[in-house]
Amino acid sequence: MPDMLVPLYRLPRMPDLAPDIKIRPALPFESHVLLAFVGQHFSSKWVDECTVALAARPSRVLIATEGSRLLGFACFDVTCRGFFGPTGVDPEARGKGLGKALLLAALHRLRDEGFAYGIIGQAGPVAFYEQACGAVVIPNSDDGVFDNALV
Repeated sequence: MPDMLVPLYRLPRMPDLAPDIKIRPALPFESHVLLAFVGQHFSSKWVDECTVALAARPSRVLIATEGSRLLGFACFDVTCRGFFGPTGVDPEARGKGLGKALLLAALHRLRDEGFAYGIIGQAGPVAFYEQACGAVVIPNSDDGVFDNALV
């Protein structure tokens, strides 16, 4: 999968979500809930990245919530400076625009921290990222930073 480059100075505004859905940074005492969620729905490598994101101050992982229910997450500036990801939405909560909202919230944070460009590492749904934030594929990036990772 290729990496993608996002011009942060041309980001679209945040989409509207249902009034009861909030996007905010994860708090330290929520770590056990977030890490269990990521482990259940995604992968142990993503648990590792979320652990690092939670250790940053302020946290480098945003969560989408509905009341006290965790719906999704998005990490940023964790594996490499300026990188977006990993990110995921509960399978039962998909189709509500949460993935796009989490993506844009994280990219806006990168922009606010002084980055001009963001990088989406190993972008799976390329067409989604092209449409959602104007990302473009970085040529010859299939063998990116994750290529020689320990398994």
